[in-house]
Amino acid sequence: MLCRVMRVSMSGYYLWRKRLSRPPCLKRKKLADLIRNCYFENRRRYGTRRIKAALQKAGIEVGRLQIRQLMSEQNLKAIQPKSSKPKTTDSKGTLASPNLLAEGNASIFASGKIIVGDITYVPLRNGKWCYLAVWQDKITRRIIGWRLAETMTAELVISALKKAILKGLVQAGAIIHSDRGSQYAAKEFRLLLQANCFRQSMSGKGNCYDNAQAESFFSRFKAELIEGGAFEDVGQARSEVFSYIEGYYNRVRLHSSLDYKSPMEFELELKAKNGGRTESLVSTFS
Repeated sequence: MLCRVMRVSMSGYYLWRKRLSRPPCLKRKKLADLIRNCYFENRRRYGTRRIKAALQKAGIEVGRLQIRQLMSEQNLKAIQPKSSKPKTTDSKGTLASPNLLAEGNASIFASGKIIVGDITYVPLRNGKWCYLAVWQDKITRRIIGWRLAETMTAELVISALKKAILKGLVQAGAIIHSDRGSQYAAKEFRLLLQANCFRQSMSGKGNCYDNAQAESFFSRFKAELIEGGAFEDVGQARSEVFSYIEGYYNRVRLHSSLDYKSPMEFELELKAKNGGRTESLVSTFS
C-alpha cells in the first residue's frame, strides 16, 4: 500500500530500507582512522594542515575543519614547540662578520648558496648536556650537515660543515650565516671558510630574528623529538638525532614553506625544473 501511495517500485523500496539499515558514519569512521594513522605515523607531529596535505598526496580530499573535528573526537593534538631554551651563544669579545643577509643577498634563490647554522643543547638523563650543531640550506630547508658532541667548541661547527662540503651540498661563494657565537669566530672555522671560498655572515648583535630559520628548526626538533625529556647518554642521543634528521626531517616531514613538500622532495623538483640545477625563481621561499 505504501509503495502505491509513494509511487515507487517494490525493489526501490527495499533498496532504500537496506541503505537505512547500514551502520551509520562508515565513511566518516574510515576517514577518522586514516587521520589517526597519519597522526601516529608521524609520531604526533602533524596538525590539521600537514595531515590535510599528506592525505591529498594519497588522493584523499578532506577539509581542515573536518580533520579538526575528527582529531578532537579522538583527542589527537599535535606536539607544540616551547619558546624557552638555555643560552648557547657567547659573543663576548667576538670580532663579528657583516650580516650579508641584510644586504640584499637573501634574494638568492638557489640551493647551496645560503647556508644557515646554529647550536642547541640536548639534555641527558644524568643532568648534563651534549650539543648539536647543524647547517641548513636556506632554500630547501634540508639539514646538510650536523654533529653531536659533549662539548661546544669550534670543532663542533667545523666538523658539521665539513660533512656538508664532502656531500657537495655547498656551492663555491656560498654565504655561511650564523649568530655571533665564539665558535663561528674561531680562527680554525674562518680558515675553513676561506679555503673553500665561502663568505661569512653573522646576525646583528642581540637580533635572533636574523637567524630565525635555524631557530625554527631547533624549536621543532626539541618539541618533536625530545618532548621535554632527556636521552640516556650521548650514544642514544646521536642515534635518535640521526633517525630524526636523516630518516624523517629531510625525507618525510612536510614543510608549509615548501608547499607541503619534504626538503629532499623540494630539492629534487628544483633540479627537475632547472635541468639539473637547484635554482628557484619563487621568492616566497626566501
